[in-house]
Amino acid sequence: MSDSIKTAVILTNLGTPDKPEASAVKRYLREFLSDSRVVEGKGLRRIAWLAVLNFIILNLRPRKVAKLYRSIWEDDSPMRKILNEQVTELQLLLQQRYETAPCVFAGMTYGSPSLKNRLESLASHGYQRVLVIPMYPQYSATTTAPIYDQVARFQLGRREVLDIRIVKSFYNHPAYINSLAQSIRSFRQSAHSADKLMLSYHGIPKEYADKGDPYPQQCHQTSVLVAKALGLSENEWVTTFQSRFGPAQWLQPYTDKTLESLAQKQVKAIDVVCPAFTADCLETLEEIAEENKEVFHKAGGESYQYIPAVNSSQAFIAALMTLVQEQAADWLKVDNQADEKK
Repeated sequence: MSDSIKTAVILTNLGTPDKPEASAVKRYLREFLSDSRVVEGKGLRRIAWLAVLNFIILNLRPRKVAKLYRSIWEDDSPMRKILNEQVTELQLLLQQRYETAPCVFAGMTYGSPSLKNRLESLASHGYQRVLVIPMYPQYSATTTAPIYDQVARFQLGRREVLDIRIVKSFYNHPAYINSLAQSIRSFRQSAHSADKLMLSYHGIPKEYADKGDPYPQQCHQTSVLVAKALGLSENEWVTTFQSRFGPAQWLQPYTDKTLESLAQKQVKAIDVVCPAFTADCLETLEEIAEENKEVFHKAGGESYQYIPAVNSSQAFIAALMTLVQEQAADWLKVDNQADEKK
């Protein structure tokens, strides 16, 4: 790689409010839920949704959500803190390997630091090559596709476009499966053994899957590969989907209903992990770790343990390093002296 060609890596996650306050949550939710990729619909259906969003949801939900954020907020949002840690750790690993290592940055689809502003800043500072890694192992039109949309809109506004590559998914990548399996194995070795492992994924409306979104199939494939890596038999694990919203049918089986059913079937101890999340956030720390724990206990369950996301674990940072090497090998120049020191 020529030293004159500046290269960057952007780790991109969904986003988070700037502060645990109702006004900040309202700004974030408006941006997030106004995206037609997130809540689909055209014509009258789109108009109806925007009316519900602006006149009902954004007037009622921000105060409640802000309160939940305050319960997990320590100096900053967990998602943003973890994303920054991932950036730092990946940067260090790249610098150990490459003579002119690409610079690693954080970006958010919604909220700050925004992907749009990050791309504009990189362009203004002379970067010509950018690898974008969405922090979603499984592809969905509701999460990964908006990143493609934003990159496309950015390129449309430029006379000379940047050379931008995007990692579409890594749900079945051996390095990611290994990092997830290591995380689960490490947790279970230091905790009480559970009867069953639940792999719970963020849900999407069934309508989206019926139209061709590959997300559910990729989730199930991740679960199969993780179970195989852990040596689990079929009756030792289950895949479910969480966080449904509104009256429409979402991907099933539902996490909360499955927890109730398992407890009633005398499953007394369960471990829950969320393989669609590479960083813990409000959803994992509140809904999964706390609310669903209460659901399980009320139904008769005794032991409920949430296994943290891969976050900035050594194995996951190594997985990100592998993705960079695979996707941008022709952009990188290996530091042979670093190799000799190993």
